[in-house]
Amino acid sequence: MEPFNTVTSSIVAIPNENIDTDQIIPARFLKTTSKTGLGEKLFADWRYDPDGTPRSSFPLNRPQAQGAQILLAGANFGCGSSREHAPWALTDFGLRAVISTSFADIFRHNALKNGLLPVVVDAETHRRLFSLVEEEPEVQVTVDLAAQTLTLPDGPPVAFPMDAFSKRCLLEGIDQLGYLLQHATHITNYEQSRPPRVNTALRNE
Repeated sequence: MEPFNTVTSSIVAIPNENIDTDQIIPARFLKTTSKTGLGEKLFADWRYDPDGTPRSSFPLNRPQAQGAQILLAGANFGCGSSREHAPWALTDFGLRAVISTSFADIFRHNALKNGLLPVVVDAETHRRLFSLVEEEPEVQVTVDLAAQTLTLPDGPPVAFPMDAFSKRCLLEGIDQLGYLLQHATHITNYEQSRPPRVNTALRNE
C-alpha cells in the first residue's frame, strides 16, 4: 500500500446516510479479484444511467471531483454486507480518506487494511464541511494522520480518533501481514530456539 501521511485535497460530498457496500460497489462487480478498474464501477447504480451514460448531477461525475482524494459522506457509511471490493473501488477511484460521523465496523476494518482512512468527526464539523463544499465546491481540507487532525480553511484543526496499530500500518503503508513480515527474523529465531516438537501421532505396533 502507499503510505498515508498528509493529504490536502478537494472534497467529493455525498450527503446520503446509511450508504451500504452494495451501493458503493454493486454485487455484480464482485467476480474480480483484481483491485484495478473497480473505480469505474464505484457507485455504479447512482453514477450511470441504464445505458451507461454518466449522470452529470452525481457528485463523482462533476468536474471538481476529478483528482479529489477525500469523500465526505453521511452517517453510518459502509453498512451492509462485508466486501473488500468496497474500499478497493474507493481507492482505485483515487480516494485516500472518507469523512463521516460514523462507519460500519466491518467496512472500517476493511478500509484500514487497504490504505483508506476513515475519519470520524463530530456532527458540527460534519455540517460545516457540507456547507463549505456547497459554498465553494473546490474548497480543500487537510487530513494529517500523524497528528490525527483534519484542518478546514477556517478554525483550528479538528482531532479524530485512530488506534495506534492501524495508524502505524497506514503511515508505513503495510497491512497486518506486512507488519508480521517485518518481524520475520525475530519469529524465525524464536522458533529455532524452541525444542523439537514431540510427535504425538499414534503408532501401529
